[in-house]
Amino acid sequence: MIETVPTIGSTNTALVARLAAGAAPGEGYWLVADRQSAGRGRAGRAWSDGYGNFMGSTLVQLVAGDPPAPTLSLVAGVALHRALAGVTGHAPGIMLKWPNDVLVNGAKLAGILAEQQGQAVVVGIGVNLVQAPEVADRETVALAALGHAVPRDAFAQTLAAAFADVLRVWHAGEWPALRDEWQARAHPVGAPIAVRDPQAGTVTGHFAGLDAGGAALLRLADGSCRAIHAGDIELGTA
Repeated sequence: MIETVPTIGSTNTALVARLAAGAAPGEGYWLVADRQSAGRGRAGRAWSDGYGNFMGSTLVQLVAGDPPAPTLSLVAGVALHRALAGVTGHAPGIMLKWPNDVLVNGAKLAGILAEQQGQAVVVGIGVNLVQAPEVADRETVALAALGHAVPRDAFAQTLAAAFADVLRVWHAGEWPALRDEWQARAHPVGAPIAVRDPQAGTVTGHFAGLDAGGAALLRLADGSCRAIHAGDIELGTA
């Protein structure tokens, strides 16, 4: 089910509040907004509310035997990449970037925000379908500028179906297959990266894939690997 509202503070915040009140809908439900007045991205960043773009959230109920909850951001990335490929007919230049971005030739097209509340995870997704926000020191892009006119509601249906497919696989314990799919659609193993963390500073190295919990593996100059659980990755720097 996809519920559309004309305006809301944040689709993620609304679903988190419903969870806290014990009134959350089941899996398969999506809350999609025409406009958001208080949209959020990772680390509290503002989330653009450009009209015609996709802004929506869904939730995942955690059950015994599920893979680690933090992997859901990456699983959502796989679903999002599939949906984008579906509505464009192909996916040239579309790349996943750890942990929650979708880029096109280096410019940000979409983002994901996952928030755990008790035994559930709310997954919010924003996609620049018709307009790209201006972000300081960051290039952005919209599908419309790439020649793809994708109606918001049609995209919502495609994404909801793709997410249901990957979630079924994830619940079945097949996270390793989804991890392989994520890596095949992301920056390649061996790519130079810099990880920027407000507390730890900047660490450079080369991307070495994902560990079992979805952390990014950074191969350092001395050959050792460091698991990165949080922080921003910058590509092309080592």
